Amino acid sequence: MAYVTWSLETLERFCTDVFGAFGFSEEESNQITDVLLTADLYGIESHGMQRMVRYHKGLEKGQIHLEARPEIAFETPVSAVIDGHSGMGQLISVFAMDEAIRKAESTGVGIVTIRNSNHYGIAGYYAQMAAKRGLIGLSCTNSEAIMVPTFGREAMLGTNPIAIAAPAEPYPFLFDASTTVVTRGKLEMYNKMGKPLPDGWALDENGAPSNEAPRVLANIVGKKGGGIMPLGGATEQLGSHKGYGWGMVAELFSSILSLGVTSNECCTFPDKTGICHCFAAINPAAFGDAEAIKAHLSDYLSKLRESALAEGADQIYTHGQKEVLAEADRRANGIPVNDGTMVELLDLCQYLNLDFASYFPSYEPPAEFAGFAGNY
Repeated sequence: MAYVTWSLETLERFCTDVFGAFGFSEEESNQITDVLLTADLYGIESHGMQRMVRYHKGLEKGQIHLEARPEIAFETPVSAVIDGHSGMGQLISVFAMDEAIRKAESTGVGIVTIRNSNHYGIAGYYAQMAAKRGLIGLSCTNSEAIMVPTFGREAMLGTNPIAIAAPAEPYPFLFDASTTVVTRGKLEMYNKMGKPLPDGWALDENGAPSNEAPRVLANIVGKKGGGIMPLGGATEQLGSHKGYGWGMVAELFSSILSLGVTSNECCTFPDKTGICHCFAAINPAAFGDAEAIKAHLSDYLSKLRESALAEGADQIYTHGQKEVLAEADRRANGIPVNDGTMVELLDLCQYLNLDFASYFPSYEPPAEFAGFAGNY
């Protein structure tokens, strides 16, 4: 599948206009767009613009409530539980991390857990919100059941990503990873490209390995069994139980502490998804000299990057470095968008009565997509 490259400014204008057409305010549209395009800038295509159609369908189904506002249901000086009332995940999450940051700057730590939200994009965006304020940030979420537990054949946990960020120079530390081998978005990308899934990613309805993206995705949607393997695969030999365990950690901090919906019940309701999140901010000053702690981390990360290379390797990266490099390149040279996503966006524009050509002049879908456009 081919890619076409667009400037960040073009994609920002397009996204904010689309979210405005969905019914969000200008401020809300800008915030949602920033979360989505940060994913594309980082090279995390699965969580970028290609999610827009999913959000529109969520609004149409009544699972995302346009007018909902987050409400603090329980609070202490260091913690809070927020009911998102099924609003847009990105908006609820920015509100929640802002609360966690405010508490951390006041008391040294802030932990906020959320129930009744929706898909929130990349976990790392919110962890980075804290790191940009000189704090250590944590973000995790549950999601629709997609992970098959070790030795199982039924999806019971979500991709349940965990992200941690901390300030450092010249690259911040940013670890952001699902607790499954890959995310559902990766399966969707392979499905769009018509490519078989790599070995070790997914299981069919019988719990057997599968390379068929359409089959696995259909089973997930239809709750027919199977799904994505935990980080470490399907057996204990390479650590399947560890990915399964980390998925449960995300579940504990998101759905359990908030008394929210667990992954196995997420997205089974007609009027909500029930997705839950957790955000934490920790002030390094609670442990002494914050600048000395930052310098200590920076020094260690530098030593990691400069340590001995394996034969044939070019470079050791530290977590967050690739995102910084990708963002710099894409801000300068544009963001690639694959043809499958472009056709989805064309259909979305036709549905919303937006002028696709005013954003993407001269773009023509490849021949293999003939007849797809206009069938949104």
